[in-house]
Amino acid sequence: MPYALGIDVGGTFTDAVASDGAGRMVSAKTPTTPPNREIGVLRAIEDLAGELDVGVGELLSQTDYIAHGTTASINALVQGSVAEVGLIATKGHRDAIYIMNAEGRTLGKSAHEVQDTLRQRKPAALIPKSRALEVTERIDYAGRVLVPLDEDEVRRVTRSLVDQGVEAIAVCLLWSFKNGAHERRIRELIQEIAPDLYVTLSSEVSPRIREFARTSTTIMNAQVGPKLRTYLLPLQKQLEEGGLTGPLLVMQSEGGTITAEKAPEHAITTVGSVLSGGVIGGMRLAEQLGHRNVITTDVGGTTFLAGLIVDREPVMAPGSVVNQFPINAATIRVHTIGSGGGALATVDAGGNLRLGPRSAEAVPGPACYGNGGTRPTNTDANLVLGILSERGLLGGRKPLRPDLARQAIHEHVAQPLGLAVEEAAIAIHEVQNAQAGDLLRRAVVQAGYDPRDFVVYAFGGAGPAHCAGYCQDLGVSEVVVPLGPVASAFSAYGLAASDVVLSAELSDPSAFPVGKATLESHYARLEADLQRALDRQQVKFRDVTLQREVDLRYSMQVTELATAVPDTKFTEHTGHEILERFEEQYERINGSGAGYREAGVQAITYRVRAKAGLGFPVVLPEVPEADGPDPAAALLGERSVCLDSQLGFVPTPVYDYARLRAGHELTGPAIVEVPTTVVVVPAGVTGRVDRLGNLVLSYREGRP
Repeated sequence: MPYALGIDVGGTFTDAVASDGAGRMVSAKTPTTPPNREIGVLRAIEDLAGELDVGVGELLSQTDYIAHGTTASINALVQGSVAEVGLIATKGHRDAIYIMNAEGRTLGKSAHEVQDTLRQRKPAALIPKSRALEVTERIDYAGRVLVPLDEDEVRRVTRSLVDQGVEAIAVCLLWSFKNGAHERRIRELIQEIAPDLYVTLSSEVSPRIREFARTSTTIMNAQVGPKLRTYLLPLQKQLEEGGLTGPLLVMQSEGGTITAEKAPEHAITTVGSVLSGGVIGGMRLAEQLGHRNVITTDVGGTTFLAGLIVDREPVMAPGSVVNQFPINAATIRVHTIGSGGGALATVDAGGNLRLGPRSAEAVPGPACYGNGGTRPTNTDANLVLGILSERGLLGGRKPLRPDLARQAIHEHVAQPLGLAVEEAAIAIHEVQNAQAGDLLRRAVVQAGYDPRDFVVYAFGGAGPAHCAGYCQDLGVSEVVVPLGPVASAFSAYGLAASDVVLSAELSDPSAFPVGKATLESHYARLEADLQRALDRQQVKFRDVTLQREVDLRYSMQVTELATAVPDTKFTEHTGHEILERFEEQYERINGSGAGYREAGVQAITYRVRAKAGLGFPVVLPEVPEADGPDPAAALLGERSVCLDSQLGFVPTPVYDYARLRAGHELTGPAIVEVPTTVVVVPAGVTGRVDRLGNLVLSYREGRP
């Protein structure tokens, strides 16, 4: 029987899911094992084999593919644990990476930080100037060679970088996105001198106009590529020796996978993979439930993450920012704040209660863990409020200390604010809900949508405990808590259910609309490039679909909007149809009448994205049906819980999720205990178990 595996390597836990395509799905959770993360991956596979009652070798031999998401790339960039990189640039242009397009002080900063000019600072340079060298060459804006490449100079520069001990070389020439011949020749010359050196070209990694962003993307690709290769290739070898015949795939920022052999060449595309799995899982779940518009919310130990699915597709961004440097890699747009279960509660000098962005992290963790943490967190507040059982987490395998939670809240929040411990705890709980709800509202409204047109999916360790609260004033129709067999590993499920996704793009700034011949030429080239890239994956695909788009802007503006291009045969009217789509999208985001066609419109970058289906569709299985709506058979008892500052502590029924069946209905207040999380159903909210085992929360009319 064939299997599809999804493995999500997080900072604390490695989650895994296995599906057999016949309705059976199991999950596993094991500690992540840095720096040798492959140990945790192999242990997770062993646990999956145990759940399926098969041997590890048998499981691997029957696995169609393993989809793997990892924090390795983003952690390496954030922590500075990267390869030593040299840069080869066009003579006179190496300083683009240091000048930073005059935006380095504010890139990636919040509106508040941008306004605080006295504290603005440029980040540390990606590489020292001694390793940023230049060569003589020049290609013009049309791709014509004006000055030939000085190959002797390339050899001298390469030897200088090798003598400095670089582990990789990034090559970024001025107009290489129009003609990459000089970059490709430089790679050949480097390989003559240092055949094993990692080399990355901007014309392959980021063929977009704008020199600074293209250079930073190429350098960061070179920084993480060698270490990603050092991790992935041995892991793939171990898996193959264990019996794996299918490919090892790696999740990318744009929500699809790429083979492990090719991932190091495009390492920068894996930087956002840690955020993508949950959104892709949400998209697959939405397909089964029939939802078109979804807000995915993932509340982990450190962060609160929110993504949008509109018309059954994730909302994308053309790039991202890490450490104040831009990355030209399409990514699922995910909004985040430091407000997870381990977010620290503090009182500032003005007597205001703050939650996050600092976190207690896995070590020492919340005070109630008893691992040495003394600062109060959201988790400590939930324990004091009765939301979490004193029995602890993971079915009691992770004991909790209410006395330590109360002590931390008393010392750092209650006493400074003149409150009782319980009052301070509910204040922490409500601040968490308020700031999460505010982020959701901004994420949806600023994208030009109405929250009332969306359903919310809530997952992660703390998401189910807070989702009814942070969605209360959002106006959404319902909140779905994905449970069933993937309650503890929803992001891993998203990995297992993902497609291979590749993209190709070219920049050709020009007035728009363009004619039929231009569109045909650009998209024929891009689609041919994609077909070659798909062939190199050496994977058998179930189906392949192509999505075309073009980045458009009004003349003299500095940002573009990715605009869908019809997948039909081009006509002389296609350009005008695309222009109408752009203006409609522009006004939805910026307001009716905001567009100004008289200014003219420019096309900047053309793009095609290929989605290739793998093996069999990975879907969530259905659960047994209940005899009726009464959930009494799942009742564990009751405990005193405070879910509302006005209602205070009230006796609250507690249900065992393992005994709930499809069709069971709960009336708040209620608590549903799952081995890896807790679902809160407040007063005024009803919960219904759907056919997939999810708990669907709805707000009753006239709720308090």
